[in-house]
Amino acid sequence: MTPASELEIYRDVLLVLGTAGVVVPVLHRFNVSPVLSFLLSGAILSTGGLGAFEGQWPLIHWLTITDPERLSKFAEWGVVFLLFLIGLELSFERLSTMRRLVFGLGGLQVVVSAAVIAIIALELGQPPSTAIVIGAALCLSSTAIVIELLASKKRLSTAVGRTSFSILLFQDLAVVPILLLVGILEPGSKGSLLAGIATALIQALGALALIVVVGRYLLQPLFRLVATTKNEDLFIAATLFVAVGTSFVTAAAGLSMALGAFVAGLLLAETEYRRAVQTTIEPIKTLLLGVFFFSIGSSLDIKVLATSPLIIASIALGTIVLQAGIIYGLARIFGVARPASIETAALLSPCGEFAFVILTMALASKLIDHETTTTLLTSVALTMALIPGMAKIGRWTAQRNTAPVEVDPALTLMPTGETNAKALVVGYGRVGQLIGSLLTEHGVSYIAVDRDPRLVAAARRDGKPVYYGDVREIEFLKNCGLDNAKAAILTIHTRHEIDAIVAALRASYPKLIIVARANDAAHASHLYEVGVTDAVPETIEASLQLSEAALVGLGIPTGLVIASIHERRDGFRTELQGAARRAGTETRALPKRSRIIPQSPGDT
Repeated sequence: MTPASELEIYRDVLLVLGTAGVVVPVLHRFNVSPVLSFLLSGAILSTGGLGAFEGQWPLIHWLTITDPERLSKFAEWGVVFLLFLIGLELSFERLSTMRRLVFGLGGLQVVVSAAVIAIIALELGQPPSTAIVIGAALCLSSTAIVIELLASKKRLSTAVGRTSFSILLFQDLAVVPILLLVGILEPGSKGSLLAGIATALIQALGALALIVVVGRYLLQPLFRLVATTKNEDLFIAATLFVAVGTSFVTAAAGLSMALGAFVAGLLLAETEYRRAVQTTIEPIKTLLLGVFFFSIGSSLDIKVLATSPLIIASIALGTIVLQAGIIYGLARIFGVARPASIETAALLSPCGEFAFVILTMALASKLIDHETTTTLLTSVALTMALIPGMAKIGRWTAQRNTAPVEVDPALTLMPTGETNAKALVVGYGRVGQLIGSLLTEHGVSYIAVDRDPRLVAAARRDGKPVYYGDVREIEFLKNCGLDNAKAAILTIHTRHEIDAIVAALRASYPKLIIVARANDAAHASHLYEVGVTDAVPETIEASLQLSEAALVGLGIPTGLVIASIHERRDGFRTELQGAARRAGTETRALPKRSRIIPQSPGDT
């Protein structure tokens, strides 16, 4: 029989899964974002929500989270995997182009916001040490919620996305010195602030250097070794090992776990396994982030909010207004366009998850009393719940009240990936390599994918845009930039794989040009049935090329031969398409010849 204590744990897990599998989809029908759905569910199912009525209705106990602290520790992994994926979208080279925004804009935002909030807290009667802690806690924004909102809208590559991420990255770096400062300010502490910061920096640099050195020399061989097994489970295990292992190293050095995962993602971004790793982590990250948002919602004490609504609302709204003004002003000083500055200020003005860590540590160090801590934590949770609404307000304000202007050139130096590719080549064997060279010759940008790790490694050494991954997974293909691609060229010859890829592509991208390799005329007819734009049967093409070579060799004028071959090819194509229609498939009007070369240089 299962002990009652274990049932409590299973119940908490069941409540989170119920929220993810039932509540979020239901609220989505009413246009409520998943982030807000998780936050609201966490607040309602918390001890301060439905749990407050447990005395009157004991059965409510089974609809209440029993241990929010245990849930929050588990939820932290959602942020870890989120930062890991962000690292995959960047690289050290791209990150270096953002250093002015990260250390300039981000650094000034933390210093100015913390100082202003601390001064206000001091004026309201708080002791100097307490005021400093409050300023440091409330100046930080929510990395998890803001990045997830931008990623879900595919706006991380915009000026807003890059500016927001630059500030959030410096805030994450600032957490360690802030936590060290809390320890130094603790009553009775004899530690030196400068000595403590120096020690922390040495530990941090040592941990990051270890990750970078080991990652540079071991990550690519490790994933190449795992990829040769062609075992997806082992690939997932290796991916989780890297993300969790680097997080453990930075945590042991006193840094944020998410920072270690971010650095690991940066290292993997330079390898051919970047897209496959991204596809592997995405579902895990999504679920764990849901748990994170749920845990944040559960920390919103509705009972305290009901007893002191004016105080909590004043702190929450005051912080948002103050932060928005500071962030907007600093962003404009750094040359960020006005619309992007408005939206960034709206996104980052609410508080973040690290405020819970800082204020809880300050309470344990007796730097702040319990009542003030509870009030501040509830205010922080309230501001975080308002982030989806603030995002809409910021977007609306930027679009309606400000004329569009040129994007700051400094923000365009960091592309988030090969999203400008016009063609996707599936399979990079001899046929795929020839197609890639012809696309390059005609100025058509492309991405190629293949499942042979040795072939991919060789192509990468030659500077080709080739990635390792399972081409049967539509999510992997989406990560390769299909949202902006005009054509997909399938060079593989395995029938069931081609069918699966065509079906997935046609369902998600009905207007995409799909050119597929076929074994023979019957296979080509089948491919037209399942939805390809053009099928190229090997047997027919071989016979046409043999005929062309023979006729030219026999003295027939080359122009007449080429015209005759083209006429026969079009005849075969029409015949095969007609056979597909007669088989019962209603196909759209197909072009006689697919054109994937851009009409003008501006299209490349």
